[in-house]
Amino acid sequence: MRHFGYLSAAARKDLFHREPTEFTPDAPASTLAVALGATLYSPATRQGLADAIVKQAGRGVVSMVLCLEDSIDDSEVTQAEENLVRQFAALAARTDEVPLPLLFIRVRTAEQIPDLVRRLGASVRLLSGFVLPKFTEERGVPFLEALTSCGPALERRLYAMPVLESPELLHLETRGETLGGIARTVDKYRDRVLALRLGVTDFCSAYGLRRAPDMTAYDVQLVASVIADVVNVLGRADGTGFTVTGPVWEYFKPHERMFKPQLRRSPFIGEAEALRTALIEHDMDGLLREIELDRANGLQGKTCIHPTHVAPVHALSVVSHEEFSDAADILAPQRCGGGVLRSAYTNKMNEVKPHRAWAERTMLRAEVFGVAREGVGFVELLSAGLPAAD
Repeated sequence: MRHFGYLSAAARKDLFHREPTEFTPDAPASTLAVALGATLYSPATRQGLADAIVKQAGRGVVSMVLCLEDSIDDSEVTQAEENLVRQFAALAARTDEVPLPLLFIRVRTAEQIPDLVRRLGASVRLLSGFVLPKFTEERGVPFLEALTSCGPALERRLYAMPVLESPELLHLETRGETLGGIARTVDKYRDRVLALRLGVTDFCSAYGLRRAPDMTAYDVQLVASVIADVVNVLGRADGTGFTVTGPVWEYFKPHERMFKPQLRRSPFIGEAEALRTALIEHDMDGLLREIELDRANGLQGKTCIHPTHVAPVHALSVVSHEEFSDAADILAPQRCGGGVLRSAYTNKMNEVKPHRAWAERTMLRAEVFGVAREGVGFVELLSAGLPAAD
């Protein structure tokens, strides 16, 4: 797999100072957690799911979740499980297609994990892990024990991606205790936990809220406070933290607007003006702003429910030439003792010790998403060879 692999070699050369590297499902967890990027969700009841997975892989999707939980009706679970088994078998028989994404199954109960592993048979080699809903210490341990119990019989390690979305995490009087329990649990099973996902839709549901398309999750203060506390406890850069992924963006069709567009005109001069218009018409300006706020608040990647969201997430995940230059200067061997220096772009201070953790994370992102050429921004990355989507 490779981010921006759908572009031609010539196009990648024009766009990247350092191209994204290839990786496999057997890469280190630290690489895979960042490489998840835009994780596309699909109901497990979908007919022709194998075809859809191959199609989206060709359009740049690197991780997908096949959902047996909230995206399907309670009465459809048995049918959805049977469909998954058929679709995995169909995928396993296709050996001449594009590399498949990292595939995860979102389950409802811990018992589904060993049952699905057994029923998938040889096609389980295509599975990267399970997404665990409404994760707390009490509810999470049975899921992780079930996942661990499958390990000895499998060639590849299966990972867990807990979803943090329970009311106990949202409510102020129980948040601290709940976060502490989650931290103890994921630390105990650290070698199995690939990333932590935020279930912002469930957070909003607990108070009857829903953010509008011209507002981000960070404009809803109840949600923003939970994100901050999750990153505070579980996203630390001292070696104890985990990758925490960004919340879902719910909108993908035009809506009536109350506020002005959130995209400045200057990056879209000339032929790119049409791209700006299209992004605004489909509420993508709100998505782009939320992606930037995700990164500013310590989150990486994003949950996506529509293929059109994938390219913006990945375009804004590419490390800019300026970021790369700063990170390289900070991590230079001669700087190991600390100190402060002016950036190569002469527009900021780089303080070696305080900025070191940021630089290390930036270099890991540069490995999987690449480094843009000097003068290349997200507009060029988004518009060059943008795959069509339904």
